[in-house]
Amino acid sequence: MGLLDLSGQVALVTGASRGIGRAVAELLAGHGATVGLVARSAEPLEAVASGIRSRGGEAMAWAADVADPATAGGLVERIVGERGRLDILVNNAGITRDGLLLRMSDEDWNAVMDANLGSVFRFTRAAARPMLKARRGSIVNLTSIVGLQGNAGQSNYAASKGGIVAFTRSASRELASRGIRVNAVAPGFIETDMTAGMTEEARSRMLGVIPMGRPGKPEDVARAVLFLASDLSHYVTGQVLTVDGGLA
Repeated sequence: MGLLDLSGQVALVTGASRGIGRAVAELLAGHGATVGLVARSAEPLEAVASGIRSRGGEAMAWAADVADPATAGGLVERIVGERGRLDILVNNAGITRDGLLLRMSDEDWNAVMDANLGSVFRFTRAAARPMLKARRGSIVNLTSIVGLQGNAGQSNYAASKGGIVAFTRSASRELASRGIRVNAVAPGFIETDMTAGMTEEARSRMLGVIPMGRPGKPEDVARAVLFLASDLSHYVTGQVLTVDGGLA
């Protein structure tokens, strides 16, 4: 597989029990990486890990809340302790609590910011330590086109995802001299559980403004993550790659 061969590398993927996170974990494992999977719900997470193992891959699963400040450090320490290294971090976990600005509670604002942006900070900080020692590593953060252009009724989500863009660019400048790359992927309208609840009217309206005329699939996003995680992008850092069918 050449530059896409991740054999011998260890990856950690948050929000890996479904949707984009699951697709990312399966694709990285399919290219040889040992993957550590993190999500809140143990049962679907273990199902993903079992599927990877059944196809000959290596996977570990840990049910944990990424918004808990103790989670990131503990999991990175554990995966490095068990596997001796951490080469790839994919910060994918995220939540939505949509609502109009004037009706949004402090609780809904803080919950989204902490789960979406706070977790990226804590996992990146924790993963950077073993990567700095190894003088290599790739960190890929999942943002959203909502973080680039905003969206009514999602001020908390948009702020968290916009923050990920700024964080990615800042972290990339700090870590580049040590061989660690930090990039982001910004999905558009992707068919996941998060978008499944849309009304037909809202779905039609969204498809009408996508130049390619169709929604994306989790696998489309996973391929972009694989590119940024692999040596195909060894001279790419601080970038935001949109995967949106031309929407943005």
